[in-house]
Amino acid sequence: MLYRRFGKTNLNLSVFSCGTMRCLESAEIFQETIEAALASGVNHLETARGYGKSELYLGQAIASGLGVLRENLYITTKVLPTPDPEKMRREIDASLELLQVDYLDCMAIHGINTWEHLDWTKSSWSAIQAALDTGKIRHVGFSTHAPLEIILATIQTNLFEFVNLHYYYFFQRHAPAIDLAHAQDLGIFIISPADKGGLLYDPPPKLQELCAPHQPLDLTYRWLLNDPRITTLSFGAATAAEVAPVLTSNYSQPLSPTEIKIFENLETHLSQSLGTDKCSQCYACLPCPENIAIPEILRLRNLAVAYDMTNYGEYRYGMLGNAGHWVPGAKGDRCTQCGDCLPRCPEQLPIPQLLENTHQKLKGSPRRRLWG
Repeated sequence: MLYRRFGKTNLNLSVFSCGTMRCLESAEIFQETIEAALASGVNHLETARGYGKSELYLGQAIASGLGVLRENLYITTKVLPTPDPEKMRREIDASLELLQVDYLDCMAIHGINTWEHLDWTKSSWSAIQAALDTGKIRHVGFSTHAPLEIILATIQTNLFEFVNLHYYYFFQRHAPAIDLAHAQDLGIFIISPADKGGLLYDPPPKLQELCAPHQPLDLTYRWLLNDPRITTLSFGAATAAEVAPVLTSNYSQPLSPTEIKIFENLETHLSQSLGTDKCSQCYACLPCPENIAIPEILRLRNLAVAYDMTNYGEYRYGMLGNAGHWVPGAKGDRCTQCGDCLPRCPEQLPIPQLLENTHQKLKGSPRRRLWG
């Protein structure tokens, strides 16, 4: 296992962190999964108040003994933003009680997704600061599903020591947030690259063919960890059996010439497959009068057309309009063909037609977040 400094927290975290959102079938399965991760060298466990019984099960596991000294085990939990300092204090205390610990190594404000959430966090900061001053919390960060401008503004508050961020090979929009977080010495924790990064644990045959002789998930782990600014990646095993395949490979070496060539071929194939309909993700089409998530929809279209990532497209597209601020924006069927976006598109894409095409291809069934 490779370990990296988590920005200004100065914690030395394993490059894989065990998220605990999925191993909740029973307390026994939860503990077996955590123990398998720790035995593989993981030293960072992540939970949240909103992850069902995750905090409760993790507290029971810690109390029963995990074979790891508390000072060598780093725990992050996440609490939702609130404008009420007293409510924030209660949430912090509730997490400590459920986890059966005296302090949290890291606490993240869970989902600074809107400008209002950022304002709420500032309003309740007195409670967070009090917890820092008394040692209940050692380091504070934030997780986010926000547009890039909100992420950058949140980093620029200088309140936080780390960020949990969506950033993947197939979603590089947040590269400026990586740059700014690194410049300010924030720890960088990448959220769920196996799932949110493309359902890469179950890749389509076309993508497997393009990535051969490597697996798409291995390549995305290698791509992320080849960036030394990134500290750790979360993986969310549902059982102990799912831990070993993630952690047995060596991801610490520089990208090989073969891997570099695969990434180059992926880009070439994307351009050739989409031709003049390729969206370059400049986001100039926004804002949309109907609040349609145009760039995200066209990103999903790019991936479905080029790499047959239709299942992933249906998964993410189905959340639009069904997951609130966690997956913001409306589906393509809301388009009125007003044409407001057309003159702003530098590639002169027929956006209304592409939105309709994508809606027909990916509409599937509506979805919601696992823990809504």
